[in-house]
This record gives sequence, structure tokens and C-alpha cells, in this order.
Amino acid sequence: MLDANLNPATEAAVEGIRDYLAAQENKTLLRFLTCGSVDDGKSTLIGRLLYDTKLIFEDQLAALEKDSKKHGTTGEDIDLALLVDGLEAEREQGITIDVAYRFFSTPKRKFIVADTPGHEQYTRNMATGASTADLAVVLVDARQGVLPQTRRHSIIASLLGIRNIVLAVNKIDLVGFSKERFGEIVEEYRAFAKDLGFASVMPIPMSARFGDNVSRPSENMSWYDGPTLIGHLETVDIERGLSAKPFRFPVQYVNRPNLDFRGFAGTVASGSVAVGDQVVVAKSGKPSRVRRIVTYDGDLSRAAEGEAVTLVLEDEIEVSRGNMLVTPDARPHVADQLAATLVWFDEQAMMPGRPYVLRTETDEVSATVSALKHRTNINNFAHEAAKHLEMNEVGECNLSLQAPIAFDSFADNRTTGSFILIDRITNRTVGAGMILHPLRRAANIHWQALDVTKQSRAEQKHQKPAVLWFTGLSGSGKSTIANLLEKKLHADGRHTYILDGDNVRHGLNRDLGFTEEDRVENIRRVAEVAKLMADAGLIVLVSFISPFRAERRMARELMEEGEFVEVFVDTPFEECAKRDPKGLYARALKGEIKNFTGVDSPYEEPERADIHLKTAGRAPEDLADELEAWLKDKGIC
Repeated sequence: MLDANLNPATEAAVEGIRDYLAAQENKTLLRFLTCGSVDDGKSTLIGRLLYDTKLIFEDQLAALEKDSKKHGTTGEDIDLALLVDGLEAEREQGITIDVAYRFFSTPKRKFIVADTPGHEQYTRNMATGASTADLAVVLVDARQGVLPQTRRHSIIASLLGIRNIVLAVNKIDLVGFSKERFGEIVEEYRAFAKDLGFASVMPIPMSARFGDNVSRPSENMSWYDGPTLIGHLETVDIERGLSAKPFRFPVQYVNRPNLDFRGFAGTVASGSVAVGDQVVVAKSGKPSRVRRIVTYDGDLSRAAEGEAVTLVLEDEIEVSRGNMLVTPDARPHVADQLAATLVWFDEQAMMPGRPYVLRTETDEVSATVSALKHRTNINNFAHEAAKHLEMNEVGECNLSLQAPIAFDSFADNRTTGSFILIDRITNRTVGAGMILHPLRRAANIHWQALDVTKQSRAEQKHQKPAVLWFTGLSGSGKSTIANLLEKKLHADGRHTYILDGDNVRHGLNRDLGFTEEDRVENIRRVAEVAKLMADAGLIVLVSFISPFRAERRMARELMEEGEFVEVFVDTPFEECAKRDPKGLYARALKGEIKNFTGVDSPYEEPERADIHLKTAGRAPEDLADELEAWLKDKGIC
């Protein structure tokens, strides 16, 4: 109700503002991204959209004119791309690096657009922009046609659940507004995209620089009778459908300010929930009912997809961060084995068997890629055999998790069906995954309870189980020192066993070569064997180059606390090459042996080894004595 003291003109203005705000609230929101190859005009197109929808203020326009003279690539014209390329490095190089989000609106709809990089090394940024988009505008330079990056971006858009495509054939002015050239590109793209599962592909010929068919029909293309880009974006039917999907509430925080209140905070990922509704905890299956739906502005009777709320339940049941409250009649999967499509971001290749951290919207668990089923060829969508994924490659793989997580298939729910992989050492995000389905493997296999325990086995031997992991370059003296130490321990009545790299490759690992993938698997198998031997109460001496920190860390985490002892046998490369007991360095330096550690394959030195043996000027016997003394001091033997 308006204030009675307002004059009629002010009252009309206030009423007009309210009507405008109400109209804005009732508009639908479309999230889309621009993608494609380098220099196809993605940033220019977004600048044109902002310019045509009157979202550039006078001071911005003045600054844009100034920047265009300094960094522009359009001669005397304003370079609209500079509206989006906000980083100085982007302006200096004339490329897009980061994902830029911009908001604009028309009388019919509101929009959030993501401008994504075209360069191959920034494909991971494109995947970030696509993860929340409803539609993709795939730009193609009319002169260049469909390029590999056009295909790669289209495949990623498909994998990330985007079902509506605008094929924007840009720079049509540079080919004389040719109807024939437009038709060739459309035909080529449709042939490529026919198996990608897109619901619609709308081809539009345009010139983002001059505005042809962006917000107004072009006078230069009388042969085209389709919609403008804005016209299509305003009317395209995007049905997210999350509100109609089963209720999903990932718990982000357990709110307990006092003994009288215990609520579970988060954002409704899909569906809706009302006070009195029955819910279950996804991982445990424990049921309860919603007693309150709490927000900062007061309690609600119902909460729907996208709303951040705190749910208070009727029962005191265990629900922690990473779990999920769900509807009882349509529960998510709960499993520790799953199949997923993976987009790899990192310069260091994805290796099956290497441990990573898998993170969902609220959960986090250690994970390994147990199998890479195939790599997807970006040119023809074919499935190809592969042992690893390089940066920007896409593949389908199986993952093994340290603990079960709750999830949906990505096709059913993009929020609860996606994850990222994080490097355990650098904490970099190295990949993004879309879950296909759980793997119901080995469901009938359980740990067999045994009456004789590790502790009882070790006590019988009057020692503590331990795994001494000797790591260092080939020729550093690992095997020599381990052999001398075992002789001392054996003479003292201790129960030991040496797992030596060369010896193990005669049997258990005889099928493995020396590629990075095989080396990862080599260490995984040996670590599992060492764990079993430690369970038998033995002192296990493992002598392997084990060049990668990630695999040594994986081995450590398999053992119980304090059971794994990393011994860094630190011998300079020059000394190892000089010793060259097997003649391997000489052959590797001549190029006769590939993937040789220290020559053409890296060795990652331990950052915090439990024991650091610097061998220069010291006899192996002295080093073995030092190790024996350390073991006795720790009470291991």
C-alpha cells in the first residue's frame, strides 16, 4: 500500500518501479555460454549483445573507445571484445584466458552469459562455463569452418548435459554474406553433431562486429529468414526440470548453536520439500520427518530447488557434511565404485592407479581410476583404446573410492551427478567428471574375520610390523643397503622379507613395462603385497625406484599409522651414472632405453622422508647400521 502523503506523480513513479521489479522477477533466466575455436568472435559477440541491449554506460563507452585505440583489432571501430576481456593479459595478447560472466536482459528474458576461451590449453575453463549452462552458442568463423576446437567444445557441451545449440556462423561479412558457404558449414556441423544427443541445433549466419542477425535482421542476407540470435534466445524452450526431479538436499553444514537447536544447512539441489515430509539419510537409510524449514528471514512451509535453507528434523539421527537428505521413494545411488566420463585438465596425464581426491558438491573421498575404458576422439566421437588421458582429452573410466558416496547419474541430475578430481600433493583441480552409473561389482565379497590378528603374529615374532620403503635413483644403493640390513636383522632373529624391484618383475609384475602407466601399476601391486606381509607381522624391506610422490603416498596410506617408513637413498645422478652396475645409464643416454628415470623420465625426490640417507662418502655397511639403530630406537625390532 502506498503512503497517503505521496503526491500523484511520485505515487505513479513508485508504482511504476514496483511494476518493473515485479516484471523482472517474473522473467525466466537463461544461462548460456559462447564457445568455439580461437578468434571466432566470442568476446565480440557478447560485447555486441551488451551494446545492443543498452547495458553499456556512457563512461564505459568512453573507456572502451580509449581502450580500442590502444588494444583494439578493428581499426577505427570500437572493439566490442574488450568489454569482456577484462584481464590485462587478455587485452595485450588479444585472447580470452579466463571465463567471464555477464548479465543482460531484454523485455522478454534475463540472461547470464559465459565467455569461454578458445585456446586448447584453456579448455578446462570452457568446461567450467559449460557446467551451469542451459544452451551453448558455438561460434564458427565463416572463413575457417568447423575446426578441432569447435568439435572439442561441442563434445564437452554434450557431455555436460547441454542439449540446445546455436551454431553461430560468424564473420559472414568476410565471405561476402555467402549463402553457399553458410550451407556448407551447417551441413558439416550437423554431420559431426548428429550423435551428440542435442535436442536442437539452430544455425544463424551473423556478423558480431556489425550486428547482422544479432539483435536485428540483416539487410545483407535476404536469403535468410530465420530468427536473430536475440530472438532465438528469448524464445528457446529450456526445461531444466530440476523442480520436478526427486528431492535432493546435500548437507553442507550441521548448524548447532546450542543444545536446543540442530539443523542441517544446504541448498536444495532438486525437487522440493515441505514441513511434515518424510526424508531419509542417503548413506544410512535412516528415516525422519521435516519439523522446520528455517531461513534468515523466518520459517518456510516449503523449499524448492535453488533455495538455501536449514532443515530441522523430528528425530536425532546422524547426518554429517557430505551426506544427503532425500525423498524415500526415489533414493540416489550409494556406492564406492562408479563409471564416469572424465575431462582431463592437467598438464600431468591422468594415470589409472594413481590416487586423487574426488570432491562432489559437499563430499570428499580418496579415489583412484581403476580402469580407463576408452578415450573419445574429438574429431569423430569414436572410442579409442588408451592407457592415460592427456590434458584436454575426454574419456570414460571406472573409479574406485575409499568410501561410498551418494550420487545420481549425471543424465538425471547435473548437480548430484558431477565431481572434480584434485591432485593430492599440489591441490590442483586436475579433472571434472560426469557420473554414468554405479558399478555393482563384488557385492558378495566381504572382509573375512580372522582369529589370528596382525598384533598376535607380530608378538610371536617379538617385533612390530613395518614397511621400510627404499626409494632413490637406479644405482643409488637401495638394494645393497636393504640386503645388508636384512642380514643384520635376520642374524638378530627378526622375521623379514625383501621386495626388490628387479625380482618382482620376474613374476608378479612380469606383464608390466616401464611406461608411466605401468610404473604406477607396478607400485600399486607391490604396495598391496607389502601390506599383506606387514599383516603377517613381518618387517618388509621394499627396494623400488618408485619415482612418483603420489604412488609413495598411496603406499603409505595403505598401511597403519607409523607402519610405513620412507627411506630416501640420496645419491647424486652423476654418481649413479658413474657406478652404472647394469650398464643401463649408458644405454639410456644413447637413447637405447626409453622412460629411464633420471634421463628421460622424472624422479620426484621425497619432500619429507622418514629417513634421509646421503650416501656420498659413506659405506653401505655404515648406512645399514644407522637404519638398524633407528629401528631399535623406535621399538620395531
